[in-house]
This record gives sequence, structure tokens and C-alpha cells, in this order.
Amino acid sequence: MAKGPESVEEYLAALPVTVQEIVGELRAVIRSAAPDSKEIFRYRIPIFVHHGHLVGYAAYQDHYSLHLMSPELMRRFEDDLSAYGRTTATIHFSYDDPLPKDLIYRLVKARMAENEARE
Repeated sequence: MAKGPESVEEYLAALPVTVQEIVGELRAVIRSAAPDSKEIFRYRIPIFVHHGHLVGYAAYQDHYSLHLMSPELMRRFEDDLSAYGRTTATIHFSYDDPLPKDLIYRLVKARMAENEARE
């Protein structure tokens, strides 16, 4: 079995260049919303940490995802997320569509508030 990436840098370097650019844009929006967060590599994906796991992101063959890690926020933002594929706590974006930067920024800020309120 092939060994997978073991760091954020290895994960990103293994992606095709066009996907690196798209995922890099998502990563930049997350960083702008949570500038004091730390980025780690867990569960085979990059995850931002702020008072616990904040959000993660990942690239797949047919889409890339923001792992919101909060079913409650998924419900609260349901109308805003109606145009996207979703699971219980993950949003799927098409490589062909523009990144909804404002929505992602608001989601990350809401997730930060949720994490902070838990402490």
C-alpha cells in the first residue's frame, strides 16, 4: 500500500497544479477568517484548529470540500448552502464554479464562535 502524505505541505504538493490553486484559494479564505488558527494534518486532510477542530478541507476527483464539522451550522446555513452538495457536516464545491468566498468566511466565523462558546 502506498504511503500517503503526512503533512499539509505534502498533501498540497501531491495535488495537480490547477487543484492546488483552487484549494489554495479556499485555504486563504479560511486563514483570513481565522488568522490566529493553527493548521494541522489529521485524518488525512488539512484541518484548522481554534479552540478545537475548526474546519478542514480536502480535494477529491470530482469536487473539493469544506469540512465544517458542525451539523448545527449546516442546518443554520441551510438556505445559503442549498446550491451545493452536502453531507451532515461537509460542503462540496465544483472545480468549475467560483468559490463563494463570502459564504465560507461567514461559515468559518460562525464555527469559531461555536468553538469559543463551548469553552
